Amino acid sequence: PQEWRMTWQTPLILASTSPRRRELLLEAGISSIAVSPTIDDSLFSCGKMPPKEWVTTLAVLKARSVTTQSGKERGTVLAADTVCVVDGEILGQPRDANEARAMIDSVLNRDHDVHTGWCLKTMDGLHSVHGCETTVVSIGLISNENIDTYIQSGMWHGKAGGYNLSERLVAGWPLSWQGDPTSVMGLPMERLTDELSRK
Repeated sequence: PQEWRMTWQTPLILASTSPRRRELLLEAGISSIAVSPTIDDSLFSCGKMPPKEWVTTLAVLKARSVTTQSGKERGTVLAADTVCVVDGEILGQPRDANEARAMIDSVLNRDHDVHTGWCLKTMDGLHSVHGCETTVVSIGLISNENIDTYIQSGMWHGKAGGYNLSERLVAGWPLSWQGDPTSVMGLPMERLTDELSRK
């Protein structure tokens, strides 16, 4: 946004090294500095915490991690975390090809929820806001050969639920959704641009 709310300080520090998240910000006219958070979310388990609360908590922890490690006096940290949920089960990033295949199989020909928790926090800690955006995604039927080729490509690495919405659309997968598609890609840009620029 051309004008930021007085609450938020520039520069924007993205608590992620994800190229896609940086691209989403740039497409909205927002430049950012990428800093990798020091927490490894794969070491945590959500236990009985609801998925929406879980991803929001991870985003807050990532933001807190970067505010303490970056060494910058001014700026606003943006952190996010995304998971897919099928039948109440959280699908994070697959650990290997077998898990990636199982995740893809579990979401075919049905709807699933994609939750992206997010957090904005100033470096001085005076201002912080967080939330979770949900998009319902539907993937139609895909041939076993198509899925096998995808799994062998390794493109599922680092992707919640084993897929990236924009990449799979280009590849011709039968995808539709209800909600903000950028949230599925890693940052809910409709909500974030509103938070950053709303007077």
